Amino acid sequence: MKKILLIEDESALQKTMGDALSGEGYEVLSALDGEVGIKLAKEKKPSLILLDLVLPKMTGFEVLEQLQKDEETKRIPVIVLTNLENLQDIQRTTELGATTYLVKANYELAEVVEKVKAAIEQ
Repeated sequence: MKKILLIEDESALQKTMGDALSGEGYEVLSALDGEVGIKLAKEKKPSLILLDLVLPKMTGFEVLEQLQKDEETKRIPVIVLTNLENLQDIQRTTELGATTYLVKANYELAEVVEKVKAAIEQ
């Protein structure tokens, strides 16, 4: 079973997204802040990470930096799912290794699930 790590501080969104991904047969790991997210990424080696940028304790940018520095986590695909639409933020996440950048307001839950499936199949 493929594991997806969801690093999102909004618990309602985390539950909704987690339920949708579980329904598709994925094992979902959840972290409410960046520090726990990094720890889980290293311990559990997920197939993919869904990452918010605005997080407590450690921003999504810092999480991406930490993931890239570690040989064991740098090849894990990361989909950024955030409300930040700034072009500089998009560019920075791409430079830090994110594979996809999605703005929450522009995507339905089913579309996000499809993006996850596509990224894992690559």
